[in-house]
Amino acid sequence: MKKLLLLAFVITLIFTACKKNSEEISVQSNPQSEQLSSQILSTKQINDFIYQQINLKGDFNWKDASDFMVYSAILHSDDQMVSVGYKPVDEKNVDTRLAQINIHDTKWVATKLQVMKMILQEEKSAQPNLKLENVEVWKENRIPVIDVKIKNLSTIKLLRQSNLIRYVEPMGYEPERYDNTENETASLLGGSGCGGYVGDNNLKEGLDYTTILPGTKQSWDYAYHGIPAAWTKSTGAGVKVMVIDTGVSPDQDDMNGSFNQGYSTGRTIQKMFTLPGATSADDDCGHGTTMSSTIAAPRGIDGNSCGVAYNCDLVVCKATHDVIIDQSDEVKGVSDAYTYAADDPTIKITSMSVGRVGSSSQIKDAIVYAYGKGKLMFCAGGTSTAFTKFVGVVFPATLPQVEAITGVKDKTALTACYDCHKGAAIDFVIVMERTSDGGNPIANAISGTVPTTVGGSSVATATSAGIAALAWSKHPTYTREQIMQLLTTTASSYPSKTKNFGYGKLNADLATN
Repeated sequence: MKKLLLLAFVITLIFTACKKNSEEISVQSNPQSEQLSSQILSTKQINDFIYQQINLKGDFNWKDASDFMVYSAILHSDDQMVSVGYKPVDEKNVDTRLAQINIHDTKWVATKLQVMKMILQEEKSAQPNLKLENVEVWKENRIPVIDVKIKNLSTIKLLRQSNLIRYVEPMGYEPERYDNTENETASLLGGSGCGGYVGDNNLKEGLDYTTILPGTKQSWDYAYHGIPAAWTKSTGAGVKVMVIDTGVSPDQDDMNGSFNQGYSTGRTIQKMFTLPGATSADDDCGHGTTMSSTIAAPRGIDGNSCGVAYNCDLVVCKATHDVIIDQSDEVKGVSDAYTYAADDPTIKITSMSVGRVGSSSQIKDAIVYAYGKGKLMFCAGGTSTAFTKFVGVVFPATLPQVEAITGVKDKTALTACYDCHKGAAIDFVIVMERTSDGGNPIANAISGTVPTTVGGSSVATATSAGIAALAWSKHPTYTREQIMQLLTTTASSYPSKTKNFGYGKLNADLATN
C-alpha cells in the first residue's frame, strides 16, 4: 500500500504531497539593483525573519518586513512579480467590504491608474521600454490588486509610503522553496511529490475498503464519520462543490465520461483553469484528481472508489502546478479561482488542499471576497516533515473565513496523523490514518478502475467538503451559517473546542438528520 509517508515527505504543506524541484536563484541586475545585488538580504536572512514572526505571532505578514527585505525577496523570487493592493484615499475598512466594492467604479479606476503611473515613473530607469498599458501583467477584474514586475527599490519605498496602497508583496517568494539550511530539507526538495497516484493492486477487502452496491468500493474511513448512514438520507444531489487544486486527469474516466454511472445520475462536472499559461484543466500532478474523486467520484459499477457526495455537482479548477503555492502564477491562479467561485451563485462549497507557509494578501483578498458572497470554504491545515511542523496551521487555513481541516488517526483520543499539522486554527478533523499499519483512504487513481491511496490533511479537507455537501443537500434552504452550525454541533468534541483539533470529528449521519 502506498503510505502517507510517501506523500507527507514533501516539505510543507498540505497535504499529501507535492513540492517543486529546488531551483537555482538568479538575481536580475538593473541600474539600481546592480549596486545593491551584493548587499541584498540572503534567503536565509529573510527566512529567519519569517520563521521568527511565525513563532511570535502564529503567522507572517509582509507588512512586518522592511522595504529592503521586501525588495530582496522580490529579487530572489521566481519572476519578480509583486502584488500591489490599492484603495482610494477616502476608503476605510476595505478588507471587510471586498464583496461590496466594485473596482470598476470611477474612483477605483482613477486610483488604479494613479498607482500604475507611480510604478511606471519609478520603473523607467530599470525598464526603459515599459509602457503604461503593460504595467499590469495579469489583469484583475474583481479585487483591488495590481500584479506587476518591480525591479527598483525606490518603487517599493514609494508605494509603501503611499496612502493609496494597502500592501506590496512578492508573489513568488515562499520560504520553503528557498530554504537549504537543513540537510533534510535540501534532500526533500529534489522530489516534487507529484506522481505515484496509480492504482494499488495490493488493496484488501475488509481492510482498505468495503464493496457496496452497485459495484463500487467504499473507503475504510467513511464509517468513522457516519457517511454510509448519511447516504440513506442524502447523496449530495443539488449541491455544487468547487475543487481548487492541480486539475483532473483526462485519463480517469470516472471523473470524465463515466461521471454519471450506477447510483450517480443527472449531475454535472465542469473542468476549468485559472493558472496563467495553462491551456486545460488536465492534472499533471495527480493530487487534484484524488481530491476531486474523494468528494464526488461516482457510486458506480466499475469497482472504482466512491466519493463522499457521489451525487453532487463538481467544478474542478486547475489553479496550481502542485500543492505548494510558491510561484507567482499560482498566487494568481488561486485568487482567480476564489473570485470565480464567489461570482457563481450555483457554487456553494470550495475545497482547497494546497497552501503555503507565508501569507498572501492577494489570496486573502479573494477569500474574503468569496466569503462575502456566502461561500463555505474548506482549507487544509498542512502536512509536512518534522522540520516544518513548528509552523502549525498553514496559510490560507489560518484565515477566519475558512474552515481549517487536519487528519487524525483511528484512535479514540484525537491524535494527529503522521506529520499532519495541528493548532488553534483547526476547526474539524477527519480520520485518515490507520494506527496499525499507517494505511490511508482510497481514491480514484490517475487512470483505471483500481483505486490508489492518499493521506494527509489534503484528503481530510476533501472529505470534509463532501460531508458538508451531504448536509446542504439534505437541508437545501439553509444558509452557510446554518450549515456550519449543524456541522459544529454534531462534531465529536462539541461544545468544547479543543486546543489543536477544533470541534473534533465531523459526523455526516447526525448532520443529515
